[in-house]
Amino acid sequence: MLIISQDPQSSRMADTSYTPQGTVRPNASARGRGDEQGSADGRHREAATIAGLEAELAAQAAPIARQDVSLAHSRKIFDRASAAARIGVWECSLPDERLSWTDVVYDLFDLPRGSVVDRGEIIKCYPAESRKALDSLRGRAIAERSGFTLDAEITSLAGHRRWIRITATVECEADVPVRIFGMKQDITEEKILSDRMRYLAEFDAMTGLANRANFQARLGHVEDGRPLGALLLIDLDGFKAVNDTFGHVIGDECLKAAAERLAGGCGEAELVARVGGDEFAVLLGSHLDRAAISGMARHLIEAMARPLPVRGQSLRLGASIGIAFAGADRPCDLFAQADTALYAAKAAGRNTFRIFKADGQVKGQSAAA
Repeated sequence: MLIISQDPQSSRMADTSYTPQGTVRPNASARGRGDEQGSADGRHREAATIAGLEAELAAQAAPIARQDVSLAHSRKIFDRASAAARIGVWECSLPDERLSWTDVVYDLFDLPRGSVVDRGEIIKCYPAESRKALDSLRGRAIAERSGFTLDAEITSLAGHRRWIRITATVECEADVPVRIFGMKQDITEEKILSDRMRYLAEFDAMTGLANRANFQARLGHVEDGRPLGALLLIDLDGFKAVNDTFGHVIGDECLKAAAERLAGGCGEAELVARVGGDEFAVLLGSHLDRAAISGMARHLIEAMARPLPVRGQSLRLGASIGIAFAGADRPCDLFAQADTALYAAKAAGRNTFRIFKADGQVKGQSAAA
């Protein structure tokens, strides 16, 4: 029998497991634990990043929210101020001319707010004179890349007549007009007040004739307008007695009736004015010859001799007239000459007229002559 002996050292080596040289590979369990740890770390980093972004967005959202509140408040104030001042904002794109309005502009034209508007239809709300002025200013502003302001009359879709103030500015891109925009304001009350003030500044409130200031302005600018032919100064005879007898109320009515009759007899006059309590002036053009002017004076005297019916009373007045023919003299000289002729007519017994002659004499005429 063969017996094999073993070295004790060799026996120990055989019992030891062999590990090859090189990288040590973890077993499956170790790899699983490592993957889980890495995934958890990634999720923590992502969560931290998202949390940071959310915090940053929240920090940015706060001032944006405050700005939104402030903007809404400002818009509310603007809308209230716009409504109170009757001012609206408008925009018209070019070249398609598509309109965009705020509420006040819709109200000015009596259109439903937010409705679609056609400029071709809206322009019909402007009368011919305002439309012509608007077209001219608008066309020039677009051509010159500028703006304009215009006070224009409109008749709304509901038939209301209004005055609006239009302001406009042309906006360009690469020097090409792309839109025209501005404001429209209701100035109807302002226009009425302005016209009333101008009327009171130029016309007599009682009779409706031109007042003394208007007369003097016209007389002082004769060289700027059509040449004058003559000046008639007319004084009502007997008016003081009417005023003293019947009182100022009847006197005022009598004055109105007399002024209306005088104006009716001066159809070809350049200007008929009340220049004093019961004194009137008539400016005549150069197209009338001396015979025609004398005939007008005679007709006025005859007309004023007829009774004036006033509040159940039949009032009688008369008229004395002084005439000065225009020449090379100054306007103030023309007035003085007519005044001299007027005093001569009153001195001659009233109800007549006198003509101032260039040599300083006064030529006598009667109503019946």
